[in-house]
Amino acid sequence: MKRKPDEPKGSPAWMNTFADLMNLLLCFFVLLFSMSTVDAEKFEKMVASFQNTFSILPNGGSSIGDGTLISSGVSQLEMLDSYYKDKANSESDQETDEENDVVEEYKEQALEESEKMSEQLEDAIARYGIQDQVEVDFNAQYVMLNMNGALLFDSGHAEIRSEAYPLIDKLGKLIEPYQDNIIEVEGHTDNVPIHSAKYEDNDVLSFYRARAVTDYLRDITTVEPAHLKASGRGEYVPVADNTTQEGRARNRRVIIKIYNSYSSDFN
Repeated sequence: MKRKPDEPKGSPAWMNTFADLMNLLLCFFVLLFSMSTVDAEKFEKMVASFQNTFSILPNGGSSIGDGTLISSGVSQLEMLDSYYKDKANSESDQETDEENDVVEEYKEQALEESEKMSEQLEDAIARYGIQDQVEVDFNAQYVMLNMNGALLFDSGHAEIRSEAYPLIDKLGKLIEPYQDNIIEVEGHTDNVPIHSAKYEDNDVLSFYRARAVTDYLRDITTVEPAHLKASGRGEYVPVADNTTQEGRARNRRVIIKIYNSYSSDFN
């Protein structure tokens, strides 16, 4: 009988190839695992770098183990959010303060212009000798020439008294240098109800008085007619107590307002 040949010693050839393949797969998966694991030392260095740069992250402790971050990252993000909100609010407050400063400076310039105009008008009023008939006042929008209504009109009427024309003529000369300014004539009354078939109430009476003066100024001056306007305020803007005869007399008045160059910005 023929003898069976002895099998070669050692592992079969296929097993060596299989083992090499397993080793390669193991190395591959180990490499993937190592790439997915957080390097604690590098991460802590990165956090320290942010702390030094922004000086806002707290020096809180952090722990990293088995590739898992268990530090107070959320808390630090909240600190960042709070910091930038506070910074934005601070910048907004600063901008508001700067805007308020600009507005105040603008008002001061407007007031200075009105003051200069009032001084010029007071000098002219003194030259014409009507300082006892015309009062001058001003604010940041306009200069005001105030005249007692009794000087210009009879009680309950809106026709200019003949004795008042010389005064209005001088007022026309006063306003002519202000060709580019808006000039408003306002009529005011006391609160005593009017009984007239022509003027149904004090509003109407005050308007017609203002209109009478405005129309006359348009006729005697070179001021652009569109720059002159009339308005009636009736009894609603008193400057004195309507319960006394003296107060009611003060409230019956005609005002000429000469607006400065800043006035349109306050409307």
